[in-house]
Amino acid sequence: MGPRVVLRDKIKEHLLLQIQNGELKVGKTVNLAALSRATGISVTPIREALSQLEHAQVLQAIPNRGFMVAKLSKPEVKNLIEIVAQLEVMALEHSEFNLHEMTILKQLQSEMEASESLAEGLTARFKFHNHLAQHATNKVLLQILKDLKLRLHFYEYDFIQDFEFFKNLSIQTRSVVEAIQEDNVPTAALILRMHWMSILDHIGGQINVKKG
Repeated sequence: MGPRVVLRDKIKEHLLLQIQNGELKVGKTVNLAALSRATGISVTPIREALSQLEHAQVLQAIPNRGFMVAKLSKPEVKNLIEIVAQLEVMALEHSEFNLHEMTILKQLQSEMEASESLAEGLTARFKFHNHLAQHATNKVLLQILKDLKLRLHFYEYDFIQDFEFFKNLSIQTRSVVEAIQEDNVPTAALILRMHWMSILDHIGGQINVKKG
């Protein structure tokens, strides 16, 4: 892996951290020069990283302004959640968890339930879902899922602002973990699909409220 590729990936990780912290939200401009100053990385690998995120439809190029976190219509959000749900369920169905991996999954689940704020909870949720899917054998599926979930995560920060709703999500994911522990993957997959559908209903409702 060449130095420029490493720097490009560092920029993507930097932006991902901003997403996890809730600092980078829908509609916010990402300026190439400012990002270079903040990270000390030259503009060439930054431009490559931003172009990759534009290709993944996470960012949108704005003439003379740089890049902006892309906005989605309600149908686009619905389609995105449905695809992420299908792919994550597929990844789960083709995964095997050893004792060490289950320990990590349970720890991340505990962090979600112990969260005292939405920002903290959504960060833990993002890590949980990444770990849940990352053991699938289909690497192409994982890359597609990673790009789509990165885009979706902006919308979770923007639209999941009800702490009680978030707590209900953590109860659902606890049930997913318990089913995996019991070696009942079909049940885990069913609960996971229902989990994503509840998010779809909630975000759909929030979009309608914001439009109103």
